[in-house]
Amino acid sequence: MIELNLVPDVKQEFIRAKRIRNVVISTVILVGIVSIGVVVLLALYLFGVQTVRSNLADSSIVEKSQELAGVDDLANTLTIQHQLSVVTQLHDDKNISSRFFDLLAAINPPAPNQVSFSVAKLDSDNQTIQLDGQAANGYIAADVLKKTILGTSLSYKDSNGKTETASLAENVSTSELSYGEDSTGKKVLRFTMSFEYDKAFFARSSENAIIVRPDRQDVTDSYLRLPASLFSDRANDTGEAN
Repeated sequence: MIELNLVPDVKQEFIRAKRIRNVVISTVILVGIVSIGVVVLLALYLFGVQTVRSNLADSSIVEKSQELAGVDDLANTLTIQHQLSVVTQLHDDKNISSRFFDLLAAINPPAPNQVSFSVAKLDSDNQTIQLDGQAANGYIAADVLKKTILGTSLSYKDSNGKTETASLAENVSTSELSYGEDSTGKKVLRFTMSFEYDKAFFARSSENAIIVRPDRQDVTDSYLRLPASLFSDRANDTGEAN
């Protein structure tokens, strides 16, 4: 059987191009319809669902506000709740003041330059320490005490478990130097020393804290007892020291 193609090649190309054009037009129309549908859905969500949700939220706010307005002593209730929320932080920020006694024992020089303190003030607000002391060995003992304070440090672990070291003080101020007599009638040098301490010494976050004197002796509650001679009555004033 013999078939003869009586349609010229040009006609076939035209028919193929027309078919492709129809497919493209159909696709564009379909995409346009889908896009319009998406836009319509978004518009319905934005102006419909969101509006309803906003109205519900406003109604809920009004309702809760009315409930709160009806609560007696609301201000006191909120204050107590706020205080409870910061209790943990306040606890963490508290100083461990008991370390002050270990510190006094640590900075007191050994004989013959030991010092007796009549007043020892710890000001945690300004991070300062004031010591009113007296020493039988006079200026030498006072100078040894000052150098001991400057050489004392704290070894501790921070909240991350890292070992840190902090110096007790960078500067020590000495004032009110005068000679006096103690309760036994012995002549002593009276003085007042004050300095600003590193907050790590009394911070609760300073774990496994060890006070280290210049002679490298560790001082902790269980390591060193407070000597009886650490504190004494203030000596009677007999005149300014020269």
